[in-house]
Amino acid sequence: MADSGRAPEPPKGGPRHRRPAALFFEPPADQRQEEHFFALESITDPARLLDRATELAVAFQAAADRSVEYQAMAAAQLADPARFDALPAAAVADRAGWTEDYALKMIEYGRELLRDRD
Repeated sequence: MADSGRAPEPPKGGPRHRRPAALFFEPPADQRQEEHFFALESITDPARLLDRATELAVAFQAAADRSVEYQAMAAAQLADPARFDALPAAAVADRAGWTEDYALKMIEYGRELLRDRD
């Protein structure tokens, strides 16, 4: 069988691993790659390290929460029955790597967010 260049589909019901987001900047290949995480590795004062790491954790959680809201709004838009190309919840679930039950909840949450936004 010829290789289509696409990754094989994960088994239904099994874990799905999402591809990481594309990077807009790739470091040069000949440059030594060191671990850098928001310069936390360079902070030697434990109190300052705790403060900065906590700030980052709170910021990442807020970003994750906001991203979930955008996921929900997009799911609601994709499933909007007013669209000629509306997707069923199962298709939204498959596209996002969710269960169908979770997709239904996200679609409803997204509809609420979109109503509140108008």
